[in-house]
Amino acid sequence: MTATVQAAPRTRRRTSKARVLLHVLLSAAALVMVYPIVWMLFSSLKPENEIFASQSLLPQAFDWANYVEGWFGLREPFSTFFINSFLICVGAVVGNLLSCSMAAYAFARLEFRARALWFAIMLMTIMLPYHVTLIPQYSLFFRLGWVNTFLPLIVPKFLATDAFFIFLFVQFIRGIPRELDQAAKIDGAGPVRIFVAIIFPLLRPALVTGAIFTFLWTYNDFFSQLIYISDIGLYTVPLGLRMFLDMSGTSSWGPMLAMGTLSLLPMIVVFVIFQRQIVEGISTTGLKG
Repeated sequence: MTATVQAAPRTRRRTSKARVLLHVLLSAAALVMVYPIVWMLFSSLKPENEIFASQSLLPQAFDWANYVEGWFGLREPFSTFFINSFLICVGAVVGNLLSCSMAAYAFARLEFRARALWFAIMLMTIMLPYHVTLIPQYSLFFRLGWVNTFLPLIVPKFLATDAFFIFLFVQFIRGIPRELDQAAKIDGAGPVRIFVAIIFPLLRPALVTGAIFTFLWTYNDFFSQLIYISDIGLYTVPLGLRMFLDMSGTSSWGPMLAMGTLSLLPMIVVFVIFQRQIVEGISTTGLKG
């Protein structure tokens, strides 16, 4: 009995030491990941000749000129790029949530011929590189007159083209009890009413997750926006940041870092807000996918 009592404090000490070591390692890893953002923030407050010349992280004097120059220094104010990015993101989020949830409902609940085959083909598109379909898509959008508009970046989202979100929603719907569907059928509800009244509201945690990833991926998308948009008035945030880098070799690093810092704020705010809604949605529904 005495040996057991003496062994207990030793076990607790080892556990506490392991936790302290784990927290130290996690804190060090977090510091390594956050340091580039901190460096960009403080560098945006330095004069341009001090950004790469000074070894100090903190600026000698806080200078907000980079933010003013970055916001108004281009042919269009940087607010235009933010508005364009938000318009594309809103259209992409709404399109993905509506179309992918309906496609997932069809795969998870409805019975139709060769459903397993079509679902397998849909999953295969996840492994298909974007560059393979780029040329035929561009040719199609060019003939439709959609090039240099937001349509190629928004309309495909309403056609359930993101197989990843279909798969995500299918897995979540399969976790919803079928008894709810059967009870609704007894009350005379059809497939459309079951989806609208039962499945879609219970999809909230998965929908929030899809909204987060769609917003982040669309907001950070540089390649597609570079391909389809050529008018500066339609530029998004990634394309606007590229304008600070001159191909001739003279680049405005200070304004670019300042606008880069501001461009991170929407992603951080959206992620924090939606993360809370994920936890709230799971706790209120009590269903996990």
